[in-house]
Amino acid sequence: WGSQSSKVHIHHSTWLHFPGHNLRWILTFILLFVLVCEIAEGIVSDGVSESRHLHLYMPAGMAFLAAITSVVYYHNIETSNFPKLLIALLFYWTLAFITKTIKFVKFCDNGVGFSQLRFCLTGLLVVLYGMLLAVEINVIRVRRYVFFKTPKEVKPPEDLQDLGVRFLQPFVNLLSKGTYWWMNTFIKTAHKKPIDLKTIGKLPIAMRALTNYIRLNEAFEAQKNKRSSSPQGSRSIWRALCCAFGRPLLLSSTFRILADLLGFAGPLCISGIVHNVGKGNNTIRPQTKILGVFFISSQEFLSNAYVLAVLLFFALLLQRTFLQASYYVAIETGINLRGAI
Repeated sequence: WGSQSSKVHIHHSTWLHFPGHNLRWILTFILLFVLVCEIAEGIVSDGVSESRHLHLYMPAGMAFLAAITSVVYYHNIETSNFPKLLIALLFYWTLAFITKTIKFVKFCDNGVGFSQLRFCLTGLLVVLYGMLLAVEINVIRVRRYVFFKTPKEVKPPEDLQDLGVRFLQPFVNLLSKGTYWWMNTFIKTAHKKPIDLKTIGKLPIAMRALTNYIRLNEAFEAQKNKRSSSPQGSRSIWRALCCAFGRPLLLSSTFRILADLLGFAGPLCISGIVHNVGKGNNTIRPQTKILGVFFISSQEFLSNAYVLAVLLFFALLLQRTFLQASYYVAIETGINLRGAI
């Protein structure tokens, strides 16, 4: 109800980003991955136990569903600019942080240490829930939507107020950016009929040639002021280019390095799978038993071929995502740079 009632004078489905938008999505992705590892660890530990222990993986499964629900809930609140409904997430992160902290302290009291994977996963979840709680508190502090007499009024970006702008890559959430989901509208339109310039629409202000020219000119003038006594030449132009467009190129390089590093995960996982299958016995025999259940180590966890297969899938998925992100940022920066020149 709150999501729909506040959608007034909004022509685009995307509204604006709350403070800590990208950090929240990154933390949620990491949280989902850690919860998958906790579910897998619980299933593997339960498989070597004499009796069934549903509490080893069912709470993690419910937390996984809750994390997905939280990010969908957040997305709908953000697109409608109705931050008061975020108070529900504030309570959830607080309760999750408290309960995981109690569980972590309980492990410490019973002698569970870093050699057990469950202890490490619980510690990671405490940190992630704490950081998500901090992000939620920061939204309250910046937007002042609760506990303050005068909430901060925020208008959507100028581009979103223009019906002619249909390039929404800078304004969609991180998942849509990584998968280019927002382009489905263009793809469906192009499948039905040939698209023209009117269908494509105008570029956002930040990507227009005039905007990039002003950015490059300011950087060039700053270089001239710094080195007014020395002769000007191509070196000053290169410095101006690096100053104006260096950050996105650095981001593109970082994405490429991450993609290349993830490329090593494939051969390692395949080697581990072949080694475990060749042994013919994939049964884990953990030695540590605390609180009536087995606690497996990271090495024992990674000796399971099914676990390695899932890790291989995630590694390849992330590798392609980072590689495409690197290409996209580099190409976009190149277009902006040529327009500025």
